[in-house]
Amino acid sequence: MQQFISPATSISGEIALPGDKSISHRYALIASIAEGVTRIRNYSTGADCRSTLGCLRALGIEVAGDGTELTIEGRGLAGLRATAADLDAGNSGSTIRMLSGILAAQPFRSRLFGDESLSRRPMGRVMDPLAKMGAHITAREGKFPPLEIDGAPLHPIEYRLPVPSAQVKTCVLFAGLFADGVTAVEEPVRSRDHSEIALREFGAELRVERGRIELTGRPRLEGRELTVPSDLSSAAFFIVAALLIPGSELTIRGVGLNPTRSALLDLLVGMGANLRIPQLESRNGELVGDIVVRHSALKGGTVEGALTAALIDEIPVLAVLGAATEEGLTVKDAAELRIKETDRIRTVVDNLRRMGVEAEELPDGLVVPGRQRFRAAEFDSHGDHRIAMAFAVAALAGDGRSVIHGAEAASVSFPEFWDTLASVAR
Repeated sequence: MQQFISPATSISGEIALPGDKSISHRYALIASIAEGVTRIRNYSTGADCRSTLGCLRALGIEVAGDGTELTIEGRGLAGLRATAADLDAGNSGSTIRMLSGILAAQPFRSRLFGDESLSRRPMGRVMDPLAKMGAHITAREGKFPPLEIDGAPLHPIEYRLPVPSAQVKTCVLFAGLFADGVTAVEEPVRSRDHSEIALREFGAELRVERGRIELTGRPRLEGRELTVPSDLSSAAFFIVAALLIPGSELTIRGVGLNPTRSALLDLLVGMGANLRIPQLESRNGELVGDIVVRHSALKGGTVEGALTAALIDEIPVLAVLGAATEEGLTVKDAAELRIKETDRIRTVVDNLRRMGVEAEELPDGLVVPGRQRFRAAEFDSHGDHRIAMAFAVAALAGDGRSVIHGAEAASVSFPEFWDTLASVAR
C-alpha cells in the first residue's frame, strides 16, 4: 500500500488514540490465567494485540468482542488447553516473548511461530532464563522462531537481566507465577513497569525495591474491570508533528503517563517543547492525562544510557525531530534497534538521507545534525510500523508530496493512524 503525504501548514485539533499496546497485551494474558471474568475497555486495535487474542483463543480461552471492548473468561493458572495447531504470534515480539513465560509451565507441548520479520528476531533472552527455571525450549538455529516449548514444572530463580527489557522481565515474572516460592528479577536500568502494575491489579503479591522485583508464585488471580489508557508511543508521532510544524496546537486525550514511559515528555520539555498536562488521574494503577502541545523551537540534545532504554520505541520519530532542532540529536546505546522489525538505525538514516537530511549511522545509534530542511521523497517502511509513521511525520515538513511504500505496516500498532493524521493535518 502506498500513502501520499502532502506538506502541512499546521497540526491542530483534538484527538483520542487507541489503547496502549503494551498494557493491552499484559491485561489479556493475565486475564486468561486469572479466575473469572475480566472486562477490558479501549483494548488496542493493533494487529499485534489481535495476535495475542488469537493465541489465547487457540489455548481454550473464551474471548468475546472484536473491537476495543473485550470480555475474557479466565480459567486460572491450570486452565489453558493444549492445541493441535501452532500458535501464530504474527509480527508481535511482545506476544511470543511474554506468552512463552506462561506456556513454559503448562503440562503440554506448544509451538509458537510468527511472520517473516518475527522469524528473524532472536529469542535467546527469554530462552535462557526459562531454561534456568526448568523449561524445555528449542528454536531454529538455537535462537530464532519458531519456538517449541515442552511445558514442565518450574522452580523460582533469581535472574539479573543482561540488558534492560520489559518483555524479558515480564516473561520471567509470568513464568514465576507458576513456580512455588519467590522469583526475583533484577534490572540494570528500570524498564516499563506495566507488568508489575497489572499483576498487582489482578491480585499477585509483588515487592519492588531498587531495581529488584520479587514475585510470590501460585497466587490466586481474579478477573477485573479494566480500562486501557491511550498509547503514549502512538501519541509521540502527533506530539512531534505538532512541535515540527509552525502554527500547531494539538490536544491528545486520555494518554497513559506512566513514569517509566514519560521520559519522552521530560526529554522534549528539556529541549524547550511547549507541553502541558492540565490534569492527571490514576486508572487501574496507571497515570492518565491529556497532553496539550504547541509548535516550539527546540535546542536538541543527546539520548544515551538509561534514557535510551526508556525511549527505545520513540527514537525513529525523535530522529526526525532532531533534524529540525538547533543542535541536532545524538542517540547512543541503542544497539537493540538493530533487532526490531527492521534494523531501525540503518532504516532511519537511509530514509533521512532520501529527504536530503544529513545523518550518520553509529554502531549503536545515530547522529542527526540540526537546522536542516526536509525534501519530499519516496520511503519504504520495510514492514516496520514505527518507520512508516515516523516518516509520515517527516513528510508533513517536506517541500512537496512524499510517498510511503508499505504504509499498511502502521496497522501493526495503530490501524487508524492515517485517518487520524489526516484529521489534524491542515
